Amino acid sequence: MAAALRLLAWALPRGVSAHRPRPALPHRLIGRYFTGRSGSVQFYTDPVKAVEGIKDGSTVMLGGFGLCGIPENLIGALKTKGVKDLKIVSSNVGVDDFGLGILLASKQVKRIVCSYLGENALCEQLYLAGELELEMTPQGTLAERIRAGGAGLPAFYTPTGYGTLVQEGGAPIRYSPEGHLISLSVPREVREFKGRHYLLEHAIRADFALIKGWKADRSGNVIFRGSARNFNVPMCKAADISVVEVEEIVDVGSFAPEDIHIPNIYVKRVIKGPKFEKRIERLTTRDGKPAPGSKDRDPIRNRIIKRAALEFQDGMYANLGIGIPLLASNYISPKMTVYLHSENGILGLGPFPLKNEVDADVINAGKQTVTVIPGGCFFASDDSFAMIRGGHLQLTMLGAMQVSRYGDLANWMVPGKKVKGMGGAMDLVSGDKTKVVVTMEHCTKTKEPKILEKCTMPLTGKHCVDLIITEKAVFEVDRSKGLTLVELWEGLSLDDIKATTACSFNVSPNLKPMQQIKTEA
Repeated sequence: MAAALRLLAWALPRGVSAHRPRPALPHRLIGRYFTGRSGSVQFYTDPVKAVEGIKDGSTVMLGGFGLCGIPENLIGALKTKGVKDLKIVSSNVGVDDFGLGILLASKQVKRIVCSYLGENALCEQLYLAGELELEMTPQGTLAERIRAGGAGLPAFYTPTGYGTLVQEGGAPIRYSPEGHLISLSVPREVREFKGRHYLLEHAIRADFALIKGWKADRSGNVIFRGSARNFNVPMCKAADISVVEVEEIVDVGSFAPEDIHIPNIYVKRVIKGPKFEKRIERLTTRDGKPAPGSKDRDPIRNRIIKRAALEFQDGMYANLGIGIPLLASNYISPKMTVYLHSENGILGLGPFPLKNEVDADVINAGKQTVTVIPGGCFFASDDSFAMIRGGHLQLTMLGAMQVSRYGDLANWMVPGKKVKGMGGAMDLVSGDKTKVVVTMEHCTKTKEPKILEKCTMPLTGKHCVDLIITEKAVFEVDRSKGLTLVELWEGLSLDDIKATTACSFNVSPNLKPMQQIKTEA
């Protein structure tokens, strides 16, 4: 008892502020309370032994986003081990010849639960040939299903996906080798809370989670670098056995207690990876020149970009989709601070790095290398989507294939063509406090209108769009009354807009010429 009291006195010494360094623990107590053993955490040197217990049919979570923060040594060990019929839970499927692609190539995977396929042609090929089951789920819903699994919650309600295939069911999960549909996603239960509709989603747990950290101490506490936290943090908490590979193992006490990202209570096994390739999926640099696309040569796209840039306000938190929305950020005034959010776990995106600044652990949601502005920060994917669904962003700007008269959005799937997945788009348009701005060309390449009475493609969100910006016009969207034309490009007439818009719309009594930002970055 006396020793315990002395230890407590060391932990909270009288008169010592919590913000000041604590005195060293007396050596006679170190031996008693820190024996050098790791408690329930086991340390390994052989990756194959570290995945012992994973057998045919196991459910395995793989941390990472794209190729950032993937447990590459443990994935290699799974290939060596040769276990089959694995059910894999992963944010996306990466590339053909690295990470999860290795297990797909060796046909060890039976089912994947993910949010985005990306450019993995092998995954698509196996899926269409009936050799792989594929369950697509919105990225934020996936993160929350995993978080709930780790927190002991069986299910939860989310607004994400209401009015889409996610809610209605019918998305293909498995084909026969002859190309016939064998299984489809099931409809979700829907409930109304305070006038809004929510879907019931079930939690996910796994037999094993394979996690990539940066450093672990000898007691099993783990920290991460940059945006490599992503899905690693919630997955580490949602498995019966979490195996963490790290780049360095340090002594107990090397981390300040408040700096630990994953406490050792969630960790069962740790291994220092023998080697790390740490590939970069989309190496992007600015090379001392303006960021790529800062002055788009296409006058049509540039017109949309310059109008979209007027939506930024000082102090705003905003999420920008790939393409025109991201290019609009190049016109943010240097007198203005806008905190750009990336759903893989960054707030405060900066410009693309110089070649000597490239960091494989700092990428954006488009898998590009980026920098972070002073005041920026990193966090895990479940926290990132809590910011989104919780209405903490003021602006979401993204592209579209179709928008309806009442603000329905379709931008993730073209029936009959390759399906990449919805990623985080369904989550980004699910909040009721965030302004949703769509930037797109007014018509398709075949001159078909993209603004319709009703979307014909699968929806990303229902009644979710607030503003539409095209090269011809700007429409405000009232989700019950429809569209109002508020700006018109100089030289165009109302008849031009009516001829290229496949629904009726109101015209503002204060209709004005389409605005363009005056000060370029």
